[in-house]
Amino acid sequence: MKKINALLLGLFTVFMATMPVFAAGDGADTSLLSAKAIAAAMIMMLAAAAGAIAMAIAVGKSAEGIARQPEASGQIRTTMMMGLVFIETAIIYALIVAILIIFVL
Repeated sequence: MKKINALLLGLFTVFMATMPVFAAGDGADTSLLSAKAIAAAMIMMLAAAAGAIAMAIAVGKSAEGIARQPEASGQIRTTMMMGLVFIETAIIYALIVAILIIFVL
């Protein structure tokens, strides 16, 4: 139930954020601009949500690993940080794609 509520809140936020685009006027450029805004918002919403879930799982599993083997905490922490960097890089790539959709296409 919590996941459904979070999804609905995310969709509501996306639609409310794109509301000024729909009020811009009646023209072909307006519909294209609104489609770009919705596409960019959806890309960022999905990337941020997936990244947050992946980071939460990674941190939780590394905490479990450190609790089981405290002597390996340095290596577990280093591996976790590298994984978090790669996850964050994927989110930044999604941001670049969203910016390209808005300004180039």
